[in-house]
Amino acid sequence: MQKVYANANEALDGLLRDGMLIAAGGFGLSGIPELLIAAIRDSGVKNLTVASNNAGVDDFGLGLLLQTKQIKKMISSYVGENAEFMRQYLSGELELEFNPQGTLAERMRAGGAGIPGFYTKTGVGTVIADGKEVKNFDGQDYILERGIVADLSIVKAWKADDTGNLIFRKTARNFNPPAAMCGKICVAEVEEIVPRGSIDPDLIHLPGIYVHRIIQGPHEKRIEQRTTRKREEA
Repeated sequence: MQKVYANANEALDGLLRDGMLIAAGGFGLSGIPELLIAAIRDSGVKNLTVASNNAGVDDFGLGLLLQTKQIKKMISSYVGENAEFMRQYLSGELELEFNPQGTLAERMRAGGAGIPGFYTKTGVGTVIADGKEVKNFDGQDYILERGIVADLSIVKAWKADDTGNLIFRKTARNFNPPAAMCGKICVAEVEEIVPRGSIDPDLIHLPGIYVHRIIQGPHEKRIEQRTTRKREEA
């Protein structure tokens, strides 16, 4: 299977449709599939449900799709860095399904592993448990969470070979592996594509069987929050 595509638009060709569920990797602005997000914006596809830890910032990452109101629902853990996200949610323009962060990661991983649901103590006795099945194990209550199976996964990695084996760099790995696993189709953008066989099998973070299309491109890697201290006078 030919997996390497020239650019994000070509890699997404034939995959996008209104109303689909997209799983997106990244945490804040670290490890986000910025090229694929921009291509989704340019496609004009709408009424999207996006499962992602957060929605970037107002003018970058998934925040671009909020600006154009292409997202109708977010399945997320954190919304605090995006004013437009909060505005749309509070005004009723955007649906929001809050998930504890570990629960969201496990829902993605479970979906990719063929596990339709699992029980967790996280959220018991809170609004997270509203409407969910509760089961008692050994005297403790657990709530049922459903695995996520997305129509499309978009992720960002550091290196890939042409078969789709991926290596992520440090904390930019974050939600990318489980997001990639849970998609019926996974498109990955990477900084470098290396020859087949050049990656030590022990260093592969995500096997190529999960990855269907790959692009290589330049990345802005914007810093979400920069904290500096004043220069000391000599």
